[in-house]
Amino acid sequence: MTGHGRASNMTRMDNDLSLLEQKLATLIAHTRALRAANASLRQDLAAAVERNREMNIKMQQAGARLDALIARMPNE
Repeated sequence: MTGHGRASNMTRMDNDLSLLEQKLATLIAHTRALRAANASLRQDLAAAVERNREMNIKMQQAGARLDALIARMPNE
């Protein structure tokens, strides 16, 4: 292989490596962004689960109060 052919192959390999580095950097950035979004979604979900639990407790309490009121009503 001539010096020119070797240089051409090296340039092509350098270009391929640069492209691969760019793609890898993009992949890493996307992975980090997705992990951050996932962490945020987990926090949102935990807050929603807690609100749901609190609302269920309030509904049970309201149901018990209604049952007590109904029990005190005179029968007709």
